[in-house]
Amino acid sequence: MEYMLPVSFLILMSFFLLILKQLVPKYRSLPPGPRPWPVLGNIFQFGKKPHISLAEFAKIHGPLISVRLGTQLVVVASSPDTASEILKTQDRLLSVRSVPRIVTYELSVLDKHSIIWSSDLSNHWKFSRAFCHTHLFSPKAIKSQASLREKNVSEMIDFLNSRKGKTVKISEIVFGTILNTLGNLFFSKDLCQLDYEGNTSGIKHVIRKLVELGAMPNISDFYPVFDALDIQGLRKQTKIYQDQLFNVWNEIVKEKRQATSHCSSIKNQDFLDVMIHSGFSDLQINLFLIELIAGGSDTNTSTIEWAMAELLRNKDAMRKLQAELRGKIGGDDTITESNINDLPYLAACVKETLRIHPPTPLLIPHRAPETCKIMNYTIPKNSRLLVNVWLIGRDSNIWEDALSFKPERFLDSNVDFSGQDFEFIPFGSGRRICPGLPFARQEIHLILASLIHYFEWSLPNDEDPMKLDMEEKFGVTLQKEKSLLVVPI
Repeated sequence: MEYMLPVSFLILMSFFLLILKQLVPKYRSLPPGPRPWPVLGNIFQFGKKPHISLAEFAKIHGPLISVRLGTQLVVVASSPDTASEILKTQDRLLSVRSVPRIVTYELSVLDKHSIIWSSDLSNHWKFSRAFCHTHLFSPKAIKSQASLREKNVSEMIDFLNSRKGKTVKISEIVFGTILNTLGNLFFSKDLCQLDYEGNTSGIKHVIRKLVELGAMPNISDFYPVFDALDIQGLRKQTKIYQDQLFNVWNEIVKEKRQATSHCSSIKNQDFLDVMIHSGFSDLQINLFLIELIAGGSDTNTSTIEWAMAELLRNKDAMRKLQAELRGKIGGDDTITESNINDLPYLAACVKETLRIHPPTPLLIPHRAPETCKIMNYTIPKNSRLLVNVWLIGRDSNIWEDALSFKPERFLDSNVDFSGQDFEFIPFGSGRRICPGLPFARQEIHLILASLIHYFEWSLPNDEDPMKLDMEEKFGVTLQKEKSLLVVPI
């Protein structure tokens, strides 16, 4: 009892101070938004799909709004102009990340080694981005990886051939294919079996658990005063799964370090060889790999699953894509990256999927490191900044027949997802644009083209595709609520 009383008193006093702080507004020119409750803010107005709740708020209050999540002020951009203000006009100031409390590393470590979460965009971060660009994402690197991607996609096609006429969960097959592609790129070995159902010990399961944990509402983000307590145990669980993921490659790292110590150069280097030869510590390697593998697998899988679902529901689009593939590639020829780079309707289908189903609907949060102005509104220091690209992509003021899947809208359009067209920024823009975009473009195009070219597809029991459940599941990535089950023919 002597210990519990001070803790209880501290918690009560903390809540009392929170109430006082919120009842006395410090800034009078904040962006408009729904009226917050004392202490709680707008937490209970969010529901399970905050991107939709924020879209409803934007309809009422305008394209730049502010909401409160506990003590955290969140500013949300919901139009091309407001997105451009954050990601372009004030990119230099607002490129700082808002790091969720679930991240297990100290900010000083993230600033020095992380690509995603570093808030210090000076030499360390620039080096990390440049290193990844040179060895993974430059045009030369992407071209050199083509045969590796083709090999893993060929294995995916062989696997699906063995499942003809049987129901498969397409996200599992695609997820495994992408993980093995990344595994060969980083370690020169596969990371998983494509046939995954029921396995709760493999790398797929671990990555999915990390993604699930990252999407859970965290009391510590709303009330940082409770951060050290980790009330929900989210950071503890994250640490457990991170360590499991590190164990996947720790032995590989040891073996390669030993090989490097006996040899000054290694032929046919993979990315891990390059990192070791460049003097990376085990900590740097772990951070690089977990960000690249988790970030590169889940988002691309989600995009391909949504594309397949949309094509099944839109028979005209499916027929046009099949015709383009037959005309360009032929009936029996093998698909390679060289013969899918000039397929405008395939590219349009991918863009249309990303418009309606962006992989990260609110992008990764930014933070205001100091008080600033956006469109005459005050943005207080340490405010979190989000961009609702989900709403922008579905805005009927920007897109004709915005909720319909119409790849044709991109055929005679120069609009691209490279970060310059703010009506279409599924990968972000500015300094924080997704560094893996060149890899994602090639991987998504190659896998989707192969799935459509080599197979006809139906739903189990010949269900009507128009009755397909298209509900979304909000998380780190925007996934289908119900996984797509299909039959390859």
